[in-house]
Amino acid sequence: MDLGLRDTVCLVTGSTGGIGLATAGLLRAEGAVVVTTGRSGGDVRADLSRPGEPERVVAETIERHGRLDVLVNNVGGTDIRKLEELTDEDWQASFELNLMSAIRATRAALPGMRGRGSGTIVNVSSTAAKRPSTGMPDYSVMKAAMLSFSRLVADLYAKDGIRCNAVTPGPTATATWLADGGLADQQGDREEVLARVGAGRPLGRLAEPGEIAAVVAFLCSPRASYVTGAAWSADGGTVPIIV
Repeated sequence: MDLGLRDTVCLVTGSTGGIGLATAGLLRAEGAVVVTTGRSGGDVRADLSRPGEPERVVAETIERHGRLDVLVNNVGGTDIRKLEELTDEDWQASFELNLMSAIRATRAALPGMRGRGSGTIVNVSSTAAKRPSTGMPDYSVMKAAMLSFSRLVADLYAKDGIRCNAVTPGPTATATWLADGGLADQQGDREEVLARVGAGRPLGRLAEPGEIAAVVAFLCSPRASYVTGAAWSADGGTVPIIV
């Protein structure tokens, strides 16, 4: 299916691996002009948890390509932690990475989108936003806030031709889960943890990055022209869809 994204300028944050990399690849395959970013690589290298960096990446994208049509806020991360052990500094760091990175990038992208009367924003949240994970308390709270932020942007800027949606993936087979010291290792024997987590989904397995990217790409495209303010579950049936 042609998604109608040819020559569309897209910025995908956190796109040097995992869901972000898969999303960037799929958008490029559809003919879009894609800007990638990450701490250690990408077209624009940046630490988006730092104030000013999301704004810089948006500005560089517009300077290079003349506009920004699509923003995918994908950057984020977490570790397995207990609620009672989280310090104020832990909460602040999670806030900056998992929520403020998206807020700052969106704020920087909105003026240009409003000026053209069109634009699309997709925020990659998490199934933990709808049903909090007791092992990822700070991440769950930030990703829940991202759903509220997505709906707020959708409501405020629909009149300007801007759509904003969120995607809520479940556990996905990326380095976040699979790498040495990743979320699986942090919970015990890696293979046992992955088997248990997969079995906890009605579909019986973790998602592949490309399966999440396919949902993101659709929401980025004109094929989803009547979809805004939604939170699309892509979690193997783990939690109900909320729209």
